[in-house]
Amino acid sequence: MSNESEADEAEQDAADETAADVDETPDADEAEEATGLQNGDFIELDYTARTVEGGDLVDTTDPEVAEEEGVGEDQEFSPRTIVLGEGHVFGAVEEDIIGSEVGDSGTVTVPAEEAFGEFDDDQVRTISADRIPEDDRYPGAHVDIDGEHGHVNTIIGGRARVDFNHPLAGEDIEYEWEVLDEVTDREERAGALLDVFLDMDLEVWFETDTVEEEQLVESDEDDEDDEESEPEYETVEVEKETLYIEATPQLTMNQQWMMGKQQIAQQLTNLLDIDRIIVQEELGGGMGMMGGMGGMMGGMGGGDIEEALEDEDIDAEEIVEELEGAEE
Repeated sequence: MSNESEADEAEQDAADETAADVDETPDADEAEEATGLQNGDFIELDYTARTVEGGDLVDTTDPEVAEEEGVGEDQEFSPRTIVLGEGHVFGAVEEDIIGSEVGDSGTVTVPAEEAFGEFDDDQVRTISADRIPEDDRYPGAHVDIDGEHGHVNTIIGGRARVDFNHPLAGEDIEYEWEVLDEVTDREERAGALLDVFLDMDLEVWFETDTVEEEQLVESDEDDEDDEESEPEYETVEVEKETLYIEATPQLTMNQQWMMGKQQIAQQLTNLLDIDRIIVQEELGGGMGMMGGMGGMMGGMGGGDIEEALEDEDIDAEEIVEELEGAEE
């Protein structure tokens, strides 16, 4: 055998060994499963955020930190329940938490562009001072002009210099965090989500309800070509996993709720894996249904119609007499 043939054979053997090694390498799908906390997990989080440059307090869940800083005397400071991957905290903080365990802690810096944005010189504009309410015509005042929120830098003569950047624009933010617990109780999860969306503590509970529902009857194969046949429906009983929320006057007047109840309902449905949401309020000792999944339309119990008429200064008996007179 020539040297050239031996070399070719050696090369072939090496190629075969390489191919075998490649075949034995696990696919990416077979890689080791991720461990620790992951997106979709509900966690109880304690954190404090400060600006990197000046160390100014941005946000905290720690009552002692709040007291030391002299902020939020009318606020309650306590750990927050969040859902990882849902944007309840900055993305950089979520990424730092992913893979950790309950009891772990860490520190991460959120760059300005991912926090409150870079400072934009074009957002500092000169406007007529007359567009600012008279009581707010001083440096540092917070104002709303044409739907934009800003703060007054200077006022000279009839002109005002207003900065429409976020007050923390251009600031890198340092977050110190600690995972206190993983939240698994369903009612705690629902209550925590409502607190995130509405900043309210509401009573919630779950029930599995049996309801009647119209379903399309599957047609026979012989009828598939009959274009004139009408679809048939039948009434069946199905179970619906339902989240009940007790309505309160504070809820019905909450701006976030009034403006975004549909979106809130959709997020609750998805994150809690439920079929529908019903909001109820207590009326005259009974419970009146206010709404179902997504719709959440207002309602009133029949026992309170007379009270409602009295509140509107309407004489029900007088209305009946008028109707009877009209029939005659």
